[in-house]
Amino acid sequence: MIIGLNWMCIYEEIACFYPVFFCFPAGNTAAEETNEPVIISEAAIVTDSESGAVLYAKNADKKMYPASLTKIATAIYAIENGDLNDLATISRKAAEAEGTQVYLEEGEQVPLKKLVQGMLINSGNDAARSIAEHLDGNIEAFSENLNRYLKEKAGLTNTHFVNPHGLYDENHYTTAADLAKLTNYALKNKTFREIYGTKELRWTGKSWDTTIFTHHRMLKGEVPFEGVTGGKTGFVDEAKQTLATSAEYDSIKLTAIVLKADYKRDIYNDTKNLLNYGHSNFEAAALSSTDVFPSNGKTYTTGDKIIPITLPKGNYEENITEKGKLQIKNENGRNIQSVKLIEDKQDEVVSSQLKTDKEPEKETTGYYGKAGLALFLFGIFILVLRKNLKAKARRRRRRV
Repeated sequence: MIIGLNWMCIYEEIACFYPVFFCFPAGNTAAEETNEPVIISEAAIVTDSESGAVLYAKNADKKMYPASLTKIATAIYAIENGDLNDLATISRKAAEAEGTQVYLEEGEQVPLKKLVQGMLINSGNDAARSIAEHLDGNIEAFSENLNRYLKEKAGLTNTHFVNPHGLYDENHYTTAADLAKLTNYALKNKTFREIYGTKELRWTGKSWDTTIFTHHRMLKGEVPFEGVTGGKTGFVDEAKQTLATSAEYDSIKLTAIVLKADYKRDIYNDTKNLLNYGHSNFEAAALSSTDVFPSNGKTYTTGDKIIPITLPKGNYEENITEKGKLQIKNENGRNIQSVKLIEDKQDEVVSSQLKTDKEPEKETTGYYGKAGLALFLFGIFILVLRKNLKAKARRRRRRV
């Protein structure tokens, strides 16, 4: 059980997704020890889409080429920085883009949202270049602005993109960890989620009318698998097969990234293994805005926030570090998640207020104050004594 918490079912809208219910266990639950997934691809990661907790990783921080997974970045950048109703005029360079296309024609005017759809669903490189030119004028300015955006908004630290589509360039790279973080960030946006999860779309263009389909085989059902809600494929010779996938289960939402597999069957098998491992061994939960965490004579809170967390379904342990971080570890001691808490100063404030409410203590007199008081009293004594002596003298004279 998490330290200091009275667990209950919490209803809350977490991370801009739809409302979910989280029920917390009264204690650690027993579960059979499970093995980590066997992954063929060179790099892979699976995370809780809401908390960001890393459930499994292989070479997740290794610099890799993403191919068309780049379009996840271009899509969320366009959605958050452009007007999706704007009309973009297609340039000759965009119409002649290499690789997969939605067959845009030079001079054609296309709504920005439609370009994002053509890029994410059908992986159109012509649509991707058109988005970059419409938003920033040219590829160079787009690259500069995109990289700044990815760092500041999505928190990416090991990513540098020089184009909007992912065609190979030695300076165009990222990591599996950064791609998972990026996808989790993008999934908070409703428009992105809808396009990312679209299986097919009727397309009417200047040069052709057709229906475009997602290339993600698990999303469109060619590779049956329960729970898949969205995804993006990628391939260039240098990157080989790449795949991003989101999935949703009763107990958790997952994001899986697989990079550099030789064959498509490998990226899909690896993704299945990642998702099976994630939802079989972990569950989503949340820290309440009213929870308190006592540790080493201090009290910590979430700062009036609801914070999504991830709990192993088997035995786990938790502790609060000296710096106020709540750490959740699985039965093997691997850190699943760290949550920064805030030290609660309320007790100190109350204590201070109680002191000020007490009756003020009498002030004590210092050394010089005492000496002055003694001299003053001595002077009074002398005056009284002299007055008494004079009175006695007068009485004697009267008797005489």
